[in-house]
Amino acid sequence: MTSTALALAALLAAAPATNLVPRADFNRIAAELDLPLFWSADRNGDGALDPDEVAVLWGVDPSAPRKAWIAGGRFTDRFRRAYDLVVRSHRGGATDPGRLDAAERARRTAVRKELAQGRPTLVSTDLRSAAAVEKAFARRVLAAASVIERLYAKQMGVTGWLARVPANDPASRMLFFRNHGPRCVAPLTQDDPACAAVPGLPRGKLSGLYPRDLLASDKFCDGLSASPDRSLADPFTVARREAGALRSVPYHVAYREDMESVSRELEAAAAVMTDPAEAALRAYLLADAKAFRDGDWWPADEAWARMSVRNSRWYLRVAPDEVYGEPCNSKALFHVSFGRIDRKSLRWQDTLDPLRNEMEAELARLAGPPYAARQVSFQLPDFMDVVLNAGDSRAPHGATVGQSLPNFGPVANEGRGRTVAMTNFYRDPDSRAQTKAQAESLLCRASMARYTDDPEPGLMSTVLHEAAHNLGPAHQYQVDGKIDREVFGGPLASTMEELKAQSAALYFSDWLAERKTIAREDADRAHLGDLLWAFGHISRGMYGEQGQPRTYGQLAAIQLGYLVEKGAVAWHPGESAANGRDAGCLEVAFDLLPDAIASLIQHVAGIKARGDRAGAAALVKDYVDVIGDRKQLLDTISERMRRFPISSFVYEVRLE
Repeated sequence: MTSTALALAALLAAAPATNLVPRADFNRIAAELDLPLFWSADRNGDGALDPDEVAVLWGVDPSAPRKAWIAGGRFTDRFRRAYDLVVRSHRGGATDPGRLDAAERARRTAVRKELAQGRPTLVSTDLRSAAAVEKAFARRVLAAASVIERLYAKQMGVTGWLARVPANDPASRMLFFRNHGPRCVAPLTQDDPACAAVPGLPRGKLSGLYPRDLLASDKFCDGLSASPDRSLADPFTVARREAGALRSVPYHVAYREDMESVSRELEAAAAVMTDPAEAALRAYLLADAKAFRDGDWWPADEAWARMSVRNSRWYLRVAPDEVYGEPCNSKALFHVSFGRIDRKSLRWQDTLDPLRNEMEAELARLAGPPYAARQVSFQLPDFMDVVLNAGDSRAPHGATVGQSLPNFGPVANEGRGRTVAMTNFYRDPDSRAQTKAQAESLLCRASMARYTDDPEPGLMSTVLHEAAHNLGPAHQYQVDGKIDREVFGGPLASTMEELKAQSAALYFSDWLAERKTIAREDADRAHLGDLLWAFGHISRGMYGEQGQPRTYGQLAAIQLGYLVEKGAVAWHPGESAANGRDAGCLEVAFDLLPDAIASLIQHVAGIKARGDRAGAAALVKDYVDVIGDRKQLLDTISERMRRFPISSFVYEVRLE
């Protein structure tokens, strides 16, 4: 044996083993230890963690880049120490936190239970071979995303709370990062008074968007909506109390320092993106940089809407947009959605573009008076592979797989918005296996036979859902001069708009099948996938940790309850589920689904068209706040879905 071979053999013999913890346990324990490490896959099948199988996660520990853990293709001493901690925890000997009283032990136990309900799920993007201008651009976007995380924390009212996490409690630090704050939000722990990332956390609402004294009232959102000062409900302002009176302060004033930091990063991104094919992207970056400085969001929206799959290889949105995560569903929350365009969306765009106004006319027919069909000109969804979500887009559990923006202003009001479908979520082997197991626990064998993990039916449904946000009575449609959040109130308006969009997606799948645009079996597979999506949201509960309605959970319960009532979905208590173990299962009557779905969308769109608040409230009463057999069905779905952890997406961006 040569001296080189001997030296290599000695090195390998001396290297500590990395096959002491299975991959799933490693990823779970790494999260509990607040480590930015993820074992992506055992690519060589040897059961050991190798340097090229490790992802270093964005945002968890910004002070420790990849080279702190892996250098020269080898694990560093820092990684070895971290691996030793994982091994000790796996063997039941985690770092001793010292003597804890009973309340603190209960809190830390609840925190670990909270974390266990989320399965770290990696979204990895390798830009090492990208052009230099693209790497430089990505670095600036990542820097802007870090500031957006800080802005979002201020909106959520959690700034300063991280410092109260005990220094010897890494699990609580990870909870704080994952959940954007100290609250527990997973279904089994959100109502546990012991569960929080900090000891002694008050149970009241947290928000940085409203004065603290207002948050104590359950009705303060209604008061703001009814105020003659319409600026208090403006989506791009903070409500502040000055000299005893409420007034609205624009974001670019309230958060001036951070807003200017984002602006500088966007300008720098435009400067380094010198690719002549990216003129539309540069125009958006500059318009967006200006909006972060002066609060004039409409020109940035115009520039953003001019971007498409046909003129840029990148998808980027840095803005305040969605309102679902704040108490009144009125204030736009900061986020970053960053991705690479997938040109496969062109097929769906070419298919559906000629049908947009026919779809609008059909939804107007179903909605009925006083709604009248419009000429619509929105962009059908672009497909993109997500690189990074930050701020409001980085959810503790799950992820948005489709989005139609903006929600406010001329671009939204005139139907010129842009929509996107995220194509790389839930496509990893772990997620696919888990989704199938969940389906088998709830569906009867005959219905399970229609199951597929082919992403195409689901992508079609996402495309139709996002298109439907631009069809029929949407957010900015007015009844008696009032838009939806003024008619229904913010939370109910959000639920009704998402319910309309999802019900329309179901309906238009059948509509396309009737026209022979898609195969009937693809519509059926899409429906089954949408039901499984609904089961997932039902399992997360109808109300959040601060009592706020969960938009998607409520719409899912309404849809399922309505379809059961129409006989299109039925519970068979005497039949085993497809997994052969669970007693009782759901059977889908695919022949009855189209008529039931048509009745559902007609009912929902009609409520929105008429501004029928009582009708909307009745849907919540009849299908969400239920008792008896209806509640038992929701509870059974929740129990079976909750056996499996919810995907908690984490991100890696390799630049070197």
